[in-house]
Amino acid sequence: MSSHRMKKAAFWLLVAFYLFAGANHFINPSFYSGLIPPYLPWHDLINIISGIAEIILAGLLLLPRTRLFAAKGIIVLLIAFIPAHIYFIQINSCIPNGLCVPQWLGWVRLIIVHPLLIAWVWWCRK
Repeated sequence: MSSHRMKKAAFWLLVAFYLFAGANHFINPSFYSGLIPPYLPWHDLINIISGIAEIILAGLLLLPRTRLFAAKGIIVLLIAFIPAHIYFIQINSCIPNGLCVPQWLGWVRLIIVHPLLIAWVWWCRK
């Protein structure tokens, strides 16, 4: 596969990923609410705003004029989600009545997957 085709596939996968992630905030809100640290207020509102932002930014990726803005917006969201990843590790990577994974997976998600998501968005910005 050529570099151009690979980047195009990565771009469309990125758009689909954030459209799905944003929609999932409404389909499965309890999954996300359990990840929001208790020191933050208004968990339901944070979840709704996050979902709407992901959907809007995924849509803005489609327009060449707004693609850079959308990529930067997604990166800001990813950075804003870091406290949720840290909180997940603090609760031993297990949400009561929700997602439970080995704690090392929480660390992998924070230290490896999260930076890869940021790199993926930045790579697809053009």
